[in-house]
Amino acid sequence: MRRTRIAEVLSTERIGQTVNVKGWVRFFRQGRFLLLNDGSTIHNVQAVVDQEHFDEARIRKLTTGAAVSVTGEVVASAGTGQVVEIFVSDVTILGEAQPSEVQKTILQPKTHTLETLREQAHLRFRTSTFGAVFRIRHALAFAVHQYFNDRGYFNIHTPIVTAADAEGAGEMFQVTTLPLDRLPRTPDGLIDYGEDFFARKTSLTVSGQLEAELAALALGQVYTFGPTFRAENSNTSRHLAEFWMIEPEVAFNDLQDNMDLGEDFLRYCVRYATVHCADDLNFLHQREVKAEAQLLKDQRNEMPLLERLAFVIDNEFARLTYTEAIDVLRDSRPYKKGRFTYPVEWGTDLQSEHERYLVEKHFKKPVILVDYPAETKAFYMRLNQPDDQGRETVAAMDILFPGVGEIMGGSQREERLDVLRQRCDAFDIPAEEMWWYLDTRRFGTAVHSGFGLGFERLVMFVTGMGNIRDVIPFPRAPKSADF
Repeated sequence: MRRTRIAEVLSTERIGQTVNVKGWVRFFRQGRFLLLNDGSTIHNVQAVVDQEHFDEARIRKLTTGAAVSVTGEVVASAGTGQVVEIFVSDVTILGEAQPSEVQKTILQPKTHTLETLREQAHLRFRTSTFGAVFRIRHALAFAVHQYFNDRGYFNIHTPIVTAADAEGAGEMFQVTTLPLDRLPRTPDGLIDYGEDFFARKTSLTVSGQLEAELAALALGQVYTFGPTFRAENSNTSRHLAEFWMIEPEVAFNDLQDNMDLGEDFLRYCVRYATVHCADDLNFLHQREVKAEAQLLKDQRNEMPLLERLAFVIDNEFARLTYTEAIDVLRDSRPYKKGRFTYPVEWGTDLQSEHERYLVEKHFKKPVILVDYPAETKAFYMRLNQPDDQGRETVAAMDILFPGVGEIMGGSQREERLDVLRQRCDAFDIPAEEMWWYLDTRRFGTAVHSGFGLGFERLVMFVTGMGNIRDVIPFPRAPKSADF
């Protein structure tokens, strides 16, 4: 008999029909009520087992974690919490789970800390929380591709192995086939990369942006969605060594166009999740409410999860310059009362506490900040005319969300060859290594813009998870690559 996914059984209420479902036992209570989940939905289906029809040996194998195949009639449920249930006519054990071994794992039906779940990442997909998170992650990935495809963008696969450091940070994972125990040396004692596979020093990419720019200046509008890597020795809840980036680049778009694109894109993705993942989001919303009830008031989110999502969907984003934001912050009550932990001065990076104040307290809507100090941003961002105090800024933008602060960063790119050369010099980026990038400014240069969105940051915001390691299947972090 053809298998029916549990999501279909619950959504179509096939009362009177005989169905076959396959999944994993979540719980078997009173030796009669079998709760099954196959990953297709946050909800379990209850299967009612009449022990008189099955031998005791088979019943004993219906333990938590076991994989089973159940055939039976869909009937209206007499109990609370479900509309239908399955009256079992046949049950087959597909894969046993020994009770003594289950007790050592996170499969046992009790509450576990997220840290414990991370330690058993190979099993955490089975939990309700991570089932919800990864179904939402899938939906958001689909939304990304659908958004750009429907608007005529072309997906570009940019290199994972690269000789270019797009951020100028130098914190990259090196790629080599050289024997580490006997590295070839040049006459002056340096490593001879001419003997390496690519005959030069190469690393894992930190961004596909520079290559995407090349494509945009021919195809008009493109986007990348691929893995990126940062060798930062950071163990914070917001950093990963391996993560996924969404990076559109659009020819003839200026900073204003870029802001419009970023706002529309983010609102589309969040709205898509609320429409297509309502049950999973409701579960995560309730989970967050229960968890935050145990926290002190000042440790809780200003808004619960579903309210935060509506906050993004329903509000047009406020727009102002970095300089104006500094003025707002310095005129704020928290600043005057000395409640900000970090200083508020022109030329410094805004911290999460500043960004959240602007979003949650002052404007009460998502915020786009533009025109940042030139020395705090990357070399490829377009240099503005000095302001009335002679301070240099670049045509950069950051989008700020409730609860998380910055979620997206982008800019109008520097299209002027002479200025771009000066910026490379200022950042100690050798022009001979970037000849291909500079060449695009020699042949039909034009205004163009783009942004970068860390996909895991987006998934964190939509799911309400507090640690970025809980929104990627197998997190990579310093001293952690276990799975």
